[in-house]
Amino acid sequence: MSAQNESPYYFVPHPSRHPISTAVGLVVMLGSFAAWLNGETWAPITTFLGLLWFLFTLWHWFGDAIAESEGGMYGKRVDKSYRWSMSWFIFSEVMLFAAFFGGLFYARAIAMHQLGSLDYKLIWPDFTAVWPNDGPAALVSHFKTMSPWPIPTINTALLLASGATLTVSHHALRENHRSRSIAWLAVTLVLGVCFLFLQGYEYFHAYNELNLTLASGVYGSTFFLLTGFHGFHVFLGGTMLAVVLVRLLRGHFTAEHHFAFEGAAWYWHFVDVVWLGLYVVVYWL
Repeated sequence: MSAQNESPYYFVPHPSRHPISTAVGLVVMLGSFAAWLNGETWAPITTFLGLLWFLFTLWHWFGDAIAESEGGMYGKRVDKSYRWSMSWFIFSEVMLFAAFFGGLFYARAIAMHQLGSLDYKLIWPDFTAVWPNDGPAALVSHFKTMSPWPIPTINTALLLASGATLTVSHHALRENHRSRSIAWLAVTLVLGVCFLFLQGYEYFHAYNELNLTLASGVYGSTFFLLTGFHGFHVFLGGTMLAVVLVRLLRGHFTAEHHFAFEGAAWYWHFVDVVWLGLYVVVYWL
């Protein structure tokens, strides 16, 4: 925020069409997607239209918020509200990934050992409770597991480096070195894009060379669930940083007031930490 009103009131925006417009886009998109999964031929078109409407609404909604911020309408109370909102949003994301990690833990540490116990030996006498496996009923075609080298390790280095470059960019902005902040933030985005491209290649390798797919039992489903959702969060965090970069180029933010930058940086560091957990639990253990 390049300017902040120090007046004692809390800015309340005028009634907006954006919430109901966003809800309509989501209902159309998700309802059509459910129909698409059930084979309706018209559903792909309406799913795409709902997504476009949703993104169109968000573009204008965030644009209004940026205009209010740059117009000096946000004081300290609004800034504090944004900080709490971002904190709770990240907390909800922590709980989301905690559920995913919990599902992986249950499959490996509880369900796997139960299936290998004496109670199930009469049903599946040849089953061995070793992670990963093809399942007790031999319904899953044989697959190879994903090695931590080289792509996952390279991606780990990329994300750790991106966290460092983002921190350098933030400190440069706090010291009012705008050009340096822009340069390091651009480097952060490049590293994030490289991560996504390498993850896409990793999925191509898994499907075509390892026979590792979403249908590869609980190992395949948890692997793609955890890494895929994380990749989506990298994309989301990169989108946030891209918006911040555009705003920096337009002269937004000051050394004292730049919460949009800080909020995006919080989210990016959260994504980094989640990846470290994935790298250890999914690829090594």
